[in-house]
This record gives sequence, structure tokens and C-alpha cells, in this order.
Amino acid sequence: MPDRTLHLPQPFGAAALAAILLSVMSLLTAGAAWSQTPPAAPAPTQPTALQAAPASGQATAAPTPPAKPENSGLIDELGKLWHKLPTLKSTSETIEDMNERAKDATKGATETLTNLARPSSMVSGRMICPASVNGAPDCKAAADRLCQDKGYKEGKSLTMDSAEKCSAKVLIPGRTRKPDDCRTDNYVTAALCQ
Repeated sequence: MPDRTLHLPQPFGAAALAAILLSVMSLLTAGAAWSQTPPAAPAPTQPTALQAAPASGQATAAPTPPAKPENSGLIDELGKLWHKLPTLKSTSETIEDMNERAKDATKGATETLTNLARPSSMVSGRMICPASVNGAPDCKAAADRLCQDKGYKEGKSLTMDSAEKCSAKVLIPGRTRKPDDCRTDNYVTAALCQ
């Protein structure tokens, strides 16, 4: 029996395979993929939702046919996948984005260094810490006022002092001391100003 297998030379087989792959890729990139689904047949006319009422007076609903799932082919699916891929930026757009990010980073670093390089000095004095909304002493406000009195913009407290301030009723001999007779005041005595 004669041998009927087709033996192709090796270069011809690789070239044919490359040509087939190239044509498939060009079809995908051009978006001209052929549909592998047959054209849809015209839908039969549907009866009305409610048919004429039978003699008993009840209306019956017309049955609706189940929806057919779309059966697309491999080429259609590859085309859909191709269109879902994100668009790539050109080299110039990528470089422009990187330059904008570098400018923003440089601006932030410059502001930070400017804040650090401002001349700051320590001032001393005695400023009472006012009571905040919850009753705790607000020593940041006292440090700011101490620095503003010396010509600076703001400050941070370095050292604090506290003193008990009592009413004159405490000095009456034989009187018992009550909880609201004295209060503790906090003071900022030194602040770092900018």
C-alpha cells in the first residue's frame, strides 16, 4: 500500500503557519471579524398578553417563549476581548505624566523644607492656658498668644507651669474648704515660635 501522508518541507510549513497567524491577527485588529452565528429568523408574531375572555369570564395569559442565549463564535469572543483591553498611552503622554508627578513631589518637598528652614526662636513669658470646650486647658492657644506678643506667627509650648488659685474664703479661720473654692490654672512659660 502506498504511503499517502503529505510531507511538507520544513520552511514551507513554518511560513504557512506564520501567514495564517498574521491574517487572523489582522482580522482581529481591524475589527472585521465575521460572525459565526446564523442570521436570526424573524420572530413570530406574539399573541396579545390577554386573550379574549372565555365564557367563564377569566382571562388567560399567553405563554412567553424562553430567551435564547447568544451563541457567538471564537472570532467574535476574541474581538470582544480585544476591545476590552485598555488603551496604552504614547511615550510622550507617559513622560508628561511623570513630569507632572515630579513637579508635584518637588513642590511638596519645597514647602516642607521652607517650613523647616523658617527661623524659630524660643521665647519665655507667662501666658495662661484658656479652658477649652470640654474644660481641659488649651495650651496651644496660650503658646500662640505668647509668640504673637513677641511678633511671631505661631508657637509650640516647651515648658508649662501650674498654680492653684483660691478665693479669699479659704483664709477665713474655722471655715471648711469646699471643692469649688480653688482651681488649678496652667501657664505656658516657654514656647518655640515661628
